[in-house]
Amino acid sequence: MANRQQFENDLRDHRSLRGWSQEQLARRSGLSRAGISAIETDRLIPSAAAALALAAALECRVEDLFRLRGPESGESSWAWSSRREPCRYWKAEVGGSMKLYPAEATASGVVPHDGVYRGGLFQGEVEADPEHTLVMASCDPAAGLLAAELARAADVRLIALPRSSRTALSLIGRGLVHVGGVHLTPAEQPGGNAAIVRRELGAGYTLLRVARWEEGIALAPGQRLASVREAVGSNLRWVGREDGSGARQCLDELFGDRRPPRRLASDHRGVAEAVRSGWADAGVCLRLVSEEAGLDFLPVREEIYDLCFPDRWEGDRRIQALLQVVRSQSYRRALGELPGYDSAETGELHRVV
Repeated sequence: MANRQQFENDLRDHRSLRGWSQEQLARRSGLSRAGISAIETDRLIPSAAAALALAAALECRVEDLFRLRGPESGESSWAWSSRREPCRYWKAEVGGSMKLYPAEATASGVVPHDGVYRGGLFQGEVEADPEHTLVMASCDPAAGLLAAELARAADVRLIALPRSSRTALSLIGRGLVHVGGVHLTPAEQPGGNAAIVRRELGAGYTLLRVARWEEGIALAPGQRLASVREAVGSNLRWVGREDGSGARQCLDELFGDRRPPRRLASDHRGVAEAVRSGWADAGVCLRLVSEEAGLDFLPVREEIYDLCFPDRWEGDRRIQALLQVVRSQSYRRALGELPGYDSAETGELHRVV
């Protein structure tokens, strides 16, 4: 073809997410098993009628299954600049654009990089599929569980970037990540995270409930403090969190007019590590990381933790994989067994209108 456009499809991925065989999809769509096999292996371009029948059977849009990809779609741009060079990076397709992400620490540990940027050149690129990579901005210390389930059940690589709730919302609004974790309100507050998203981003977003979790005060062992009031009123060395995080919001409510701590940790585990190492006596974090670090814990409030994504991306196979995995029995069971996590509502969807 003169413009070198290439027909591409995600039919096999959508079928696998449903757990269907080719024969089962054939029966549901009215096509032959051989025809479906030929489409999945790019030996046959489906007719308009066949494409519509497959989309109807899989309850998705035709454009979620099939597309034309031109050479210009291979151009990549940095999601944000790197602080150093050479720079390891990951590559992911987000909203039709190819993005490069400087490699950093993730909730899953060291994630293999896709290449190295050095001296203006992209070197050593591997055969990673950017369209099978889901980029998430979140402070959830248990995101590694989600990454493992997505890789096992759906062949989706999760890049879980540690970011505060408001930073995550900003990145979603700018189209730089697929999903962002939000926990900015107590569980009993009317409107919950949806009200925050509506105020920050407007309508057209969906919240996927992950868990209710306990946030509170991590204390160095031996403090002998029996209540939150006693801890706040004691002469303790506190470690804080940055503006825009749920932990900072919780700490500000506890401190009232008091000046917040000067020394800040970048995430929940950073708070627990500061206390465990003796750099601070107390800090606000999740029960999970406090118990992991062997610290005492005083619960302050229960929060709703949601994953937010734009409605327009709901048909993306990675978002569909995310929905399937979060609702799966294995993930909900593993999540509910973590200290301070309640998975009774895990998998619920809430539209921001």
